[in-house]
Amino acid sequence: MQYRKKNRSQISIRVLQVGIIILGLIMLGRLVQLQIIQHDRYGPLSRENSLRQEIVNPARGLIYDRHGNLLVDNEPIYTITITPASYKEKNTPLLADLLNMSVEDVKKRVKETQAYSWYRSSRLFTEVDFRTFSIIQENIWRLPGIGHQVESKREYPVDSLNASHILGYLREVSKEEYLGTKNYHLGDKTGKSGLEMVYEDQLRGELGTKYIKINAMGQNLGPYRNGAIDEAPNKGADLLTTIDTQLQLLAEDLLQDKVGAAVALDPNSGEVLALASAPSYDIRKLSGRIDSTYWVNINADTTNPLYNRAISSSQPPGSTFKPLMALMGLNMGIINPDTKIENPGYYQRGRRYNDLADPGTYDVGKALQESSNTFFFWLMDKIATTKGINRWHDLASSLGLGQRNGIDLPNETRGTLPDSSYLDRVLGEGKWGIGDQLSLGVGQGFLGASPLQMALVASQIGNGGYRVQPHLVSAISKSNGKELRTAPQKKEIKWLSKQSLNTVKKGMRRVVTNGGASTFANLDSIKVAGKTGTAQNPHGQDHGWFISFAPMDDPKIAVAVLVENGGYGSVSAAPIASLMIEQYLTGELNRPYVYNYVKTFEPRKQTTDEEPEEIETDD
Repeated sequence: MQYRKKNRSQISIRVLQVGIIILGLIMLGRLVQLQIIQHDRYGPLSRENSLRQEIVNPARGLIYDRHGNLLVDNEPIYTITITPASYKEKNTPLLADLLNMSVEDVKKRVKETQAYSWYRSSRLFTEVDFRTFSIIQENIWRLPGIGHQVESKREYPVDSLNASHILGYLREVSKEEYLGTKNYHLGDKTGKSGLEMVYEDQLRGELGTKYIKINAMGQNLGPYRNGAIDEAPNKGADLLTTIDTQLQLLAEDLLQDKVGAAVALDPNSGEVLALASAPSYDIRKLSGRIDSTYWVNINADTTNPLYNRAISSSQPPGSTFKPLMALMGLNMGIINPDTKIENPGYYQRGRRYNDLADPGTYDVGKALQESSNTFFFWLMDKIATTKGINRWHDLASSLGLGQRNGIDLPNETRGTLPDSSYLDRVLGEGKWGIGDQLSLGVGQGFLGASPLQMALVASQIGNGGYRVQPHLVSAISKSNGKELRTAPQKKEIKWLSKQSLNTVKKGMRRVVTNGGASTFANLDSIKVAGKTGTAQNPHGQDHGWFISFAPMDDPKIAVAVLVENGGYGSVSAAPIASLMIEQYLTGELNRPYVYNYVKTFEPRKQTTDEEPEEIETDD
């Protein structure tokens, strides 16, 4: 009997021990689950009535011009924040009243923050005016979960400078952007165009965090542990650009009320001195909170102000392509500086191609000066039949045509530079011939280039045959004091000979002294070399071009200008380029009559009932 009682007692103890062990394991497992597996879920809840973690946004990097003048700064704005877990929805009518907004708008924004994170402080409304910001501060005790902070938006210190296609604008990140990366949070802004977009990673900086003590009402009781565990944000890097502000201001002014673009480069380095596209948009109206009416209007504008014509448009370059044709002919041995061609006023090859240059005998220098189509039709005929269009394509592409040249802006165009495969694709294999190639010799037909590409052509002729990479940023200055210099490429274009370059330079100089550009582009104190061009437009008045570099023997600036519907380049584009050269090299404008002419020049509006003329363009 005693044995049975003892046995039962031992069994009971063992059962109890097993039960305790099992219960302990369950508690341990639950502890592991709460503390480790589900820490992200329950950790914030445990701190709900004591601590709040807030993201601290860094100051965005600044942007300077080549002389250290500030182009893009930051100015303070006021933001209302929310931590949804602490927020009481019954307070929405009160919050809406204090913000002077509709209850529906506040509810919608609150739902967005809840969908983003219940426990993280998020922006509710930004760019709140100071009066409203103060009212929220005074009533913060009535609004658990509502907070406030001072942030910044972009400011542009140079009042009359726009540079919108260079600098770009910021927009609030989309839901896909902030959900798809840890780098962005609800309400953050990111670069959407220009340098703001290309250098977003450098400009944005690194986020910081701070911990604040709160009471049960969600009110701020001050920093936790005096900020001992806070992490300070790192300011974004500053950009030192290559832009000359005075030249940029002038380019924008000269293109006002026109459609077109102007690009000025340092031909020896590829630094962009000025880049303007017209029409433009008001960059200040896209700073901070977007003016929705303005945004709708510029997107509906048929002239497309958001479109960067300087790097994205692709137009036939017209006669500005002829210097490159001359270089190809000279280096292929098809012509030499003394080769003479008879021009009867047209070129006959199956059909008649008219020439506005006077009949007579032309060498390459005179052909450039007078822009003889006959000379360059003949030259293209010889190149196509003896060397082939693919050889022509390869030489032209080595100067940057038909490809992107690596400028640090988005949406650079390749343009169009046909070869045999292109013509096969467009016209059909075996269905194209010499007639389809002749127009290329005078910069027409399937050929298309941007003002940036033509500025590069001018640069590489002017600098003695060196390929340069266009760029807008010369250095990136980090918050830790380190400065990173950019390293754009520069290499020799080996097929270009010094003799052929000198011949073409002299011909381009004659364009300015005695040719079509002599009225507006010839400067007394500066030897300017250039070439005018007029590109056919099937929808109205032809487009005017001018490419140039100066001083001719040691160029410091190269300029390309396109004026859409401007007619002859000699009267539409050349005056703009010459004023830009004068401003950059002398620091002032001394020809008010040229400036007044440009400001009153009105290109013809584009129409749809005009038929394109036969190729007979001259300048």
